[in-house]
Amino acid sequence: MDPDYLLIIGGYLFGSISTAILVCRLMGLPDPRTEGSRNPGATNVARIGGKKAAALTLFGDMLKGLVPVLIAHILHADVTILAGTALAAFLGHLYPVFFGFQGGKGVATALGVAFGLHWPVGLLTAGTWLLMAVLFRYSSLAALTASLAIPAGFAWLWPEPVLVGAMCIMVVFLYWRHRSNIANLLGGREGRISFGKKQDL
Repeated sequence: MDPDYLLIIGGYLFGSISTAILVCRLMGLPDPRTEGSRNPGATNVARIGGKKAAALTLFGDMLKGLVPVLIAHILHADVTILAGTALAAFLGHLYPVFFGFQGGKGVATALGVAFGLHWPVGLLTAGTWLLMAVLFRYSSLAALTASLAIPAGFAWLWPEPVLVGAMCIMVVFLYWRHRSNIANLLGGREGRISFGKKQDL
């Protein structure tokens, strides 16, 4: 096997480490797959354990996208391997082999991927999320909108077809994982961001 492909496998395995589940176990909180929305992500961890637990989960989930891509960069992997490593880390978060393939929705990991591949795209993505969150106060709407900035940013700043294509695939998966949120947004049932309440993030 080409050693470069080990980066892709390693990216998936690293992405498969569920930060939400580990944080909840270490802090003596319920398994996020059994409480709240049953999604092992930062927003649900906030509902279960508050902002500190959520912040740790968010940071860990971002690292899962950032670290494998940075390692691939350091090893001078070509753009195809970079794209494959980024996508593998993201899919590892969504479908973790270590936790019964029950993963999160991928927003923080996608952001980590964007920063790892090309930090200006990461800033564009984070800025888009923040702007949408402040204007509309829906975390899911902010995430869905910001995710579109990732392939758009690469098409503008680093227009490698394989890279843009991989980012488009990532966005498709991200939208699929947010299908219930999309239905709630369309039906007016989606909860708004409220930093004054423990259950929201």
